[in-house]
Amino acid sequence: MTAADALLEVRSLTRRFAGVCAVDGVSFSVGRGQVHAVIGPNGAGKTTLFNLITGFDSPTVGEVRFEGHAVSGLPPHRLAGLGIGRTFQTPQICAELSALENVMLGAHLRLRRNPVAAMLRLGGIVQRDRALREKAAELLAFVGIGTSGDVPGRGMAYGDLKRLEIARALAAEPRLLCLDEPAAGLNPRETRDLGELIRGIADSGVTVMLVEHDMRLVMSLSQHIIVLNYGRKIAEGAPDEVNRDAEVLSAYLGVHG
Repeated sequence: MTAADALLEVRSLTRRFAGVCAVDGVSFSVGRGQVHAVIGPNGAGKTTLFNLITGFDSPTVGEVRFEGHAVSGLPPHRLAGLGIGRTFQTPQICAELSALENVMLGAHLRLRRNPVAAMLRLGGIVQRDRALREKAAELLAFVGIGTSGDVPGRGMAYGDLKRLEIARALAAEPRLLCLDEPAAGLNPRETRDLGELIRGIADSGVTVMLVEHDMRLVMSLSQHIIVLNYGRKIAEGAPDEVNRDAEVLSAYLGVHG
């Protein structure tokens, strides 16, 4: 893959914490319109890598480039405005807001603000808010919780909160959506339905990166997989290639040749 083809480039990315190297010289590229997975044992550096890509941490060494531009060290709201969305292992939802309001909150990064007009309800503010509500309702339906628009976050089931967080991330119209363990805590039916949702997101043109432990989900969804162990990239490639890699079988699956 050439630099021109890559949506995201990670170059020699390293993050040290008090002598511990959580991410150690990791490099890879993410192609447009595909599902990419990052896998590895607990403590392999997967979430730290996501934090570096999405601005929740800054690298000790190395660089992140998005659409050809260096973005290392930019804060999360700047990266979200540029087109990098993010969800978390535990859904980060405003518990007192309704599902619809949570999704509308996700759209604020792409809106022009005029505080005076907002206070006076001038210009197209009312029309804009109506359009936001309609778009939020569409996104709730897209992720499969269209009947929950008026339900506050605190009253929603855990699996629905996962979907709500994805809808809120999509409201910011990302070109890259990073999903951190989206299947964690879900039952088999919910996991299967989640896989269909992620395929739908990718089919809509949004590139997806996911950190995930459910290998059946990873292998069924991903066109490209990166494997970490102790912060290092030990393998990379298509699912069938990674499945046969001896170091992956040893480090991740516990199989020794």
